[in-house]
Amino acid sequence: CKMNTPHDNTPPARMRPVNVGIKAMEVYFPSTYVNQQNLEVFDRVSKGKYTIGLGQTNMGFCSDREDIGSICLTVLQNLMEKYHVQPESVGRLEVGTESRTDKSKAIKTLLMKIFEESGNTDMDGADVQNACYGGTAAVFNACNWVESASWDGRFAVVVCGDIAVYAEGNARPTGGCGAVAMLIGPNAPLVIDPVLRAFHMEHAYDFYKPHLTSEYPEVNGPASIKCYLKALDLCFARFRNKSRALNGGKPFDLRDLDYCLFHSPFNKLVQKSFARLVLADFLADPARPEYAGQQALNKYKEMKLADTYTNREIESVFMKVARPLYDEKVAPGVTTAKEIGNMYTASLWGSLVSLLNEIGAEGLRNRRVMLFSYGSGLTSALFAIHVNTAQMEALHHIVQVTDLKRRLACRVEVSPAVFNSILKEKESLYGTKNYAPKASIDGLVPGTFYLVKVDEKARRTYARKPHASMSRLQRFILCTFTPPPPPPLCLSYYAENHQQVPCNVAPQCLKKDHSFSSLQ
Repeated sequence: CKMNTPHDNTPPARMRPVNVGIKAMEVYFPSTYVNQQNLEVFDRVSKGKYTIGLGQTNMGFCSDREDIGSICLTVLQNLMEKYHVQPESVGRLEVGTESRTDKSKAIKTLLMKIFEESGNTDMDGADVQNACYGGTAAVFNACNWVESASWDGRFAVVVCGDIAVYAEGNARPTGGCGAVAMLIGPNAPLVIDPVLRAFHMEHAYDFYKPHLTSEYPEVNGPASIKCYLKALDLCFARFRNKSRALNGGKPFDLRDLDYCLFHSPFNKLVQKSFARLVLADFLADPARPEYAGQQALNKYKEMKLADTYTNREIESVFMKVARPLYDEKVAPGVTTAKEIGNMYTASLWGSLVSLLNEIGAEGLRNRRVMLFSYGSGLTSALFAIHVNTAQMEALHHIVQVTDLKRRLACRVEVSPAVFNSILKEKESLYGTKNYAPKASIDGLVPGTFYLVKVDEKARRTYARKPHASMSRLQRFILCTFTPPPPPPLCLSYYAENHQQVPCNVAPQCLKKDHSFSSLQ
């Protein structure tokens, strides 16, 4: 007996969301930093070890007044306020981080405090953890949710943030601190390609955190770099093959990409990484016009990528060959990495903020960006974003809001001696209960959340520095940017189930059954 489908209870067919990606972005980093050149002198290492050898300029860090909870609260609240996002319009919230204050309770549950007043507790998502890759995994999850049958018409929000600190020694200058929050939805200015993605995952102990009484990781530097480059090689090979298959057999050309962004533990690794892409491009076709005229490269054309990880000669040669393309396609996206340092899960997305601010919205019209995400242990992905020219006004607004260069210039430089003493103090207090932070909040930018206390049961209490607060660091007030509200987005409704569906003709839409949100 064939059963009939109960048509009377079937919801109407939903319009499939298109151009799913990043609709809004906000970045947060501490108001204090240490200069890497001064740190070289303080650490008594050779001149250029951190600035040339690592390629770093400054490093952001925070006092005991800030932790992973506070920086995620800050970046999320700022995103909601600056883009006028209504709390009830968010249906998924996901956090990517490897900085933990609790082995069980997710940072996402802390962030739900922001939605309490609205009464919106109907929200999908949780924390995602795997070293620096968690933020990218959260973005993929959010996009997949919007594109799935589970989507209820609301926006997704992804928060990625970390505090990267190391024990005294060679790794300490590769630290950093920061967070990025992103609003994910359809008709986005930054569209994340749902198909052209390549992955590599394997088991490795290159970087890990087994010590529950310390936030410092175990790091095998040489192994970690090799794992990173191997993952990049394999992802790039798979990316090329998928691109060829999706484009009717047309060979992939690295030069067709407008920009390339990388997860950045330190900038010198980004330089080496792009050089490896050029090396792989050369080995795939040494006869290409770009290489045919360079006779010095002929002796390398029979090399295998897997045999070149420790070959300093090849590394040096191809970094020089790649330099013009690096300056054009990679350098515009390295500001946050060089100025703030490694933000772990937020590192790659901070690079996207850098690119937007360096090139500007109009300069990115019709452009394509390739992004490499890596997390030790290991997980990695290579994927693409393209700029949706129908949403250029929204892209301009992201550049306005993030306002990166001006905000970086408003930070306060701290001496290496003070930097070291703050890290020693935090190290001694790690895991302490019944504790109230000692650092002043005067230097915090108005609107920043901070830690008030940790009680006898290790429960944390936070507060927010009022926007009207004045302090001796009054120049921070001048750097507080309140952008104009973005243009409206019309949200039409299905009468049957009241699910919101973006209308592509806003703000010109005049349909009487459509309502308007202040967010585009």
